[in-house]
Amino acid sequence: MPLPPANPTIVTDLEMFIRVTFACLLGCLIGWERERHRNIISAGIRTYGAISLGACAFGIVGFQIFADDPSRVAAQVVSGIGFLGGGIIFRQGDYVTGLTTAATLWATAAIGLAVAAGMYLTALLTSILIFLLLYLPRMSWWKKISTK
Repeated sequence: MPLPPANPTIVTDLEMFIRVTFACLLGCLIGWERERHRNIISAGIRTYGAISLGACAFGIVGFQIFADDPSRVAAQVVSGIGFLGGGIIFRQGDYVTGLTTAATLWATAAIGLAVAAGMYLTALLTSILIFLLLYLPRMSWWKKISTK
């Protein structure tokens, strides 16, 4: 359900706050999984929660200010998070680190934008899929079939 045009009332302000909170919680779920299984916590609950929350807030503002073309703000969120993710990826010879973090940060921004657009089920299911993708390598049956 899209948000009404500009000049929000207290009811629409509360709806926007609920959306931002929901997006933040979904991002925190993904960040929690990252923190649980990593020795070095470079991107965890706070990072993922902030990215999802920020993307949602920017999406809501985009819907309010640019009602005729809200994709303008969404496109900038995508490119901004891509830039942030690019700074996380490091390469030393044949060894590359940070790809999974960069990719999940990017996908988490998409979750925030989905919540901003009122696509709650899509955002929730996408969050669950990302969580499972991150958790999959820790499952014993996966370790057995993926060993070289």
